[in-house]
Amino acid sequence: MIDINNFDAISIGLASSKQIRSWSSGEVTKPETINYRTLKPEKDGLFCERIFGPTKDWECYCGKYKRVRYKGIVCERCGVEVTRSKVRRERMGHVDLAAPVSHIWFFKGVPSRIGYLLDMAPKELEKVLYFAASLVTWVDDEARTKDLDRLEKEVQKIVDAYEGEKQQRVLELKESLERRVGYLETAAEKSFDDDDHLWAEALGVNVKKLSDEDRTKLVKDVTKAFDSDISDTEAYIEDAAERMRQVWDIFKDMKPKDVIPDETVFRELKDRFGSPFGFGEYFRGGMGAESVRDLLQQVDLDAEREELQEQVKTAKGQKQSRAVKRLKVVSAFINSDNKPEHMVLEAVPVIPPELRPMVQLDGGRFATSDLNDLYRRVINRNNRLKRLLDLGAPEIIVNNEKRMLQEAVDALFDNGRRGRPVTGPGNRALKSLSDMLKGKQGRFRQNLLGKRVDYSGRSVIVSGPTLQLHQCGLPKLMALELFKPFIMARLVERKSVQNIKAAKKMVDSMIPEVWDVLEEVIQEHPVLLNRAPTLHRLGIQAFEPVLVEGKAIQVHPLVCSAFNADFDGDQMAVHLPLSAEAQAEARVLMLSSNNILSPAHGAPLATPTQDMVLGMFYLTYGPVEEELEKVEEKLKAGKWDVKKDGKRPHVYRSSQEAELSYEHGAAKLHDLAEYRRVGSQGHVLTTVGRIMFNEKVERALRETLGDGFDLDSYQFVNAPLRKKDVNNVIEALVKLHGPHAIALVLDAFKELGFKFATQSGTTVSKNDVVIPPNKGEILDGYEKQVSDIRDQYDMGLI
Repeated sequence: MIDINNFDAISIGLASSKQIRSWSSGEVTKPETINYRTLKPEKDGLFCERIFGPTKDWECYCGKYKRVRYKGIVCERCGVEVTRSKVRRERMGHVDLAAPVSHIWFFKGVPSRIGYLLDMAPKELEKVLYFAASLVTWVDDEARTKDLDRLEKEVQKIVDAYEGEKQQRVLELKESLERRVGYLETAAEKSFDDDDHLWAEALGVNVKKLSDEDRTKLVKDVTKAFDSDISDTEAYIEDAAERMRQVWDIFKDMKPKDVIPDETVFRELKDRFGSPFGFGEYFRGGMGAESVRDLLQQVDLDAEREELQEQVKTAKGQKQSRAVKRLKVVSAFINSDNKPEHMVLEAVPVIPPELRPMVQLDGGRFATSDLNDLYRRVINRNNRLKRLLDLGAPEIIVNNEKRMLQEAVDALFDNGRRGRPVTGPGNRALKSLSDMLKGKQGRFRQNLLGKRVDYSGRSVIVSGPTLQLHQCGLPKLMALELFKPFIMARLVERKSVQNIKAAKKMVDSMIPEVWDVLEEVIQEHPVLLNRAPTLHRLGIQAFEPVLVEGKAIQVHPLVCSAFNADFDGDQMAVHLPLSAEAQAEARVLMLSSNNILSPAHGAPLATPTQDMVLGMFYLTYGPVEEELEKVEEKLKAGKWDVKKDGKRPHVYRSSQEAELSYEHGAAKLHDLAEYRRVGSQGHVLTTVGRIMFNEKVERALRETLGDGFDLDSYQFVNAPLRKKDVNNVIEALVKLHGPHAIALVLDAFKELGFKFATQSGTTVSKNDVVIPPNKGEILDGYEKQVSDIRDQYDMGLI
């Protein structure tokens, strides 16, 4: 047995029927589930204890052996092994099929793997698998070529015999007509045979007493009936002769993989050329998965690969494209050591009963997994087919039952993939094995990849404009639940309570001391925030939690682009790193302030958007560089005219002076101002808003870099900032000081943006959306283009 806790890799492949039987603990032969009187599993049924193990720990079905001391003993009376009931989650069974069936994944999947291997169209394959057409699986070319002349003569003899038979039968019918017309006219039974005597008796009239009118009518009716018989006989024999010619034409050019849709033609072909009782066994063929399996067994994968590689080199267009696709499938089979014939099943595995349970409800009724209904359909049809085969039923009835078995297995594996799905009560499609595995609610995504984890929660997110870049707002109740073990441990440590039980009670009571301890516990303890779908590594980031009121998680506006989050109802998950190593890793590698750059292209992801950009544009709005140079020249030349040019620019010794002036209403945000920058020579002509903007950025850099900040290295921003300009400023700062240094700068951008977006009082109304006066002309022009293109298409030009 494989050790499920210690392995390097898992390889998924095709299971042969032999393998399916080796996994099985016994064959399920009955469709019954449990006995509704005793509520015990039926023997050899879908819940059989002999196959799948006992329903009660250490107790056999009949009760002869009870308790653990009989461990491993197989009861000689009921055949059940004395073991734990949990084996019913592991032990499998199987159903031996009376006829092979194809696996729907490999036939109906896109692309059809069986179709690619056999180089057959899926539609043709479907006809064969569902008994609507016959398939040629083997042709003895050598014998056919050798005996072709002899066979042609034999076929001609049969056709001639049909012609002779037709003439003979028509002559007999005409003679019979003459005798009966003569009898009606003369009442004399001349040369009558047994059929004529029976006809005369059945006529039930005295011919001698018939009036001329009745006699003429009878003669007419008899003649009409015989004419109809003659034409029917001629047509029937001509059809048989024509069918023989058709069979011969098909046989001459027949090759493996040929599909013959006409059942009558195939039966004639088989009787004449595919049977030792006809002209000889020159070919083999049939219907259903059995024929497809015979073809799959004949596939030489290595030879097929060589042939396809040659085709890929030499062929062109669609032929080459198909060869490439087929080569992929053939190579995959060779590389994985899977055998093509294993796509056709002779046994179906039955999964453990605990994975398809049946439970009793309060009202005495039972709720069961859909799989049990699908398995029952398979077993019922399989048993019926076995019985028909034992009885030697006609081929047409057996074929119909085989088709129904194929459909039942299809529904079990993938209900609804082909045709209408099998439905249960309320017209609901039953969940098949594929449905249990695939999709969001399937085994992989729901139960294996999507396990619920401890120390985690999720909630709706809202914007946290007051947060710093490395912070997130955690709802108090959520934090209390997440950090509960830490709070309890701290309460015991502080001797506030004697034991963990008392600490739990104290936490549940939510007294003020608990909140104080929670504040202590969350200090320096980062949490991870994750937003699905996590498409890149920035989909999970670490933050320092800040306790907030309400039930929504607060997220810093600048990390929204990394998470692709917005606040229209998005939810995020919170995870708690527990160990010291996990916390250190979260702080160093995953903290949001350390993940400003995109791993995809290296440019900053945490950049201001929307109203932050609007606020910064409003703050830095004013003349561009060329206009400022003209103003400076005017001032230097002493040509400033107050009447013409307005108020002279303000002059400030420092940025603080400019800020105070603005706050006290002495200067407006967009007024021109001169001020001397600290550590640089000369005055800068700019606006009051730009002085405030640059001061805030410089302060953030000074706070981050400390003594390492060189003011002369900072490029004073003296232009109105649009979104692209803001991004360029951030990129320049990242290049100069590194991504770790600009977290506070980004917070400064955020604060300035929100503050001045509010102060700008910007609104948008429907009147701002001006309809151009020439809208009609524009639309007419484009509609004409569309019309011209359509006309060109109709004429076949494009």
